[in-house]
Amino acid sequence: MTLWSVKEAMAATGGHCAVDWNATGVSIDTRTLQPGDLFVALTAARDGHEFVAQALEKGAAAALVSRVPDGVAADAPLLIVDDVQTGLDALGQHGRDRRNARVVAVTGSAGKTSTKEMLATALAPQGRTHASVASYNNHWGVPLTLARMPADTEYAVIEIGMNHPGEIAPLARMARPHVAMITTVAPAHLEAFADVSAIACEKATIFEGLEADGIAVVNGDLDTTPLLLDAAVGFETVTFGEGADCTYRADSITLMPDAAVVQALVGTRALTFRVRAPGRHFAMNALGALAAIEALGADAAMACVDLSDWSAVAGRGARETVRLAPGRGQTMELIDDAYNANPASMAAALAVLTDAEMRTAGRAHHPRRIAILGDMKELGDDAGQMHADLARLPAMEAIDTVHCVGPLMRSLFSALPAEKQGLWAETSDDLLAGAQLSVGVGDVVLVKGSLSMGMARIVDALRKMSHPAPQHHE
Repeated sequence: MTLWSVKEAMAATGGHCAVDWNATGVSIDTRTLQPGDLFVALTAARDGHEFVAQALEKGAAAALVSRVPDGVAADAPLLIVDDVQTGLDALGQHGRDRRNARVVAVTGSAGKTSTKEMLATALAPQGRTHASVASYNNHWGVPLTLARMPADTEYAVIEIGMNHPGEIAPLARMARPHVAMITTVAPAHLEAFADVSAIACEKATIFEGLEADGIAVVNGDLDTTPLLLDAAVGFETVTFGEGADCTYRADSITLMPDAAVVQALVGTRALTFRVRAPGRHFAMNALGALAAIEALGADAAMACVDLSDWSAVAGRGARETVRLAPGRGQTMELIDDAYNANPASMAAALAVLTDAEMRTAGRAHHPRRIAILGDMKELGDDAGQMHADLARLPAMEAIDTVHCVGPLMRSLFSALPAEKQGLWAETSDDLLAGAQLSVGVGDVVLVKGSLSMGMARIVDALRKMSHPAPQHHE
């Protein structure tokens, strides 16, 4: 099915092309490009124009460029614009404007991607749903998501992130959501902001993109909640949380080894739902997602059922069992939260580790809770103290061993009692090369840190310790 014709793409971008074509998708990466895609030659770490010839060889319908690249014929299917990023923005804006989908946009200091996935999971059974891929939430991710929106989309879920002031509002205005949700506000990207209140004000600019009859969904348990609600004046507001005044109030949260069950009240109406991931933060994000789903006009009862199909994804709290030796029960549990970290998400992940069920019966090795933690980046001048403060979290009481990676995590390592100190290394590769991480049967191991710390390499190393499952023959 045609997503973009050359005529519509030229009208949207103001570009020109002398060749007729129809694109069935939009791509920015030749590694994942599919035949029929419109390839967008963005300039990031590399200039996308260097890959146009490869994209066309792989079957791209056309390429969005600002010049004819070297090695590409002048009569190739090239949509030429003054600036490729501006052209992508125009495609995204036009992609949004030409669809009648109900749109929900999500931002927050933590939980954006998980909440976006919850929304997509729960909305899909109720209508054709289009959502951001992975964490495509920045200046190119949002317009790309909008440009990819199929004609028959009924619900669209758009994730919006930021690193610096002024980034959220233009993306929100492009997405024009009917519902805008803020998951939480916490210390993150403090190198670019004066304090958490400044972060809250930036997050609240998502409401600048709300449609005239839009609804703001806000975490009602934050110190900065009043700031968020002030920014939403003029719109209907809905709050979620555990506070008595929250519109969607968590009456109880029951954490199990592999799930969280929430009993919530919306006025006098009771709602109960389950997500396949332990952790209060997952439970609260799911409650906010449910509020947003109802704000979109979808069915809450159906959503409560379908939320149970959601589970945490790799790098964001996904849990897996690693078999350490042949034989029944010779396993450890791995919590992969290696994609990102800030003080709030770190505290939430450590709480999940603390709540993990330990299976000790009949084992010579006493199972341990082990945390392998990498630096939390972009926290500004107080970063060292914020890392050290993790040692005082209640969750640390139940954690047996903490391995630390990175110069900032040395502050945590030094603040820990000697009996909890594991290994410290400058980098994830140094940690793996310096000593074999000691894990045993029954251990539960959390790996978490900012993306640039490469903590996923540690996850992979632990995963590769797995033995094949024993084979049973009749």
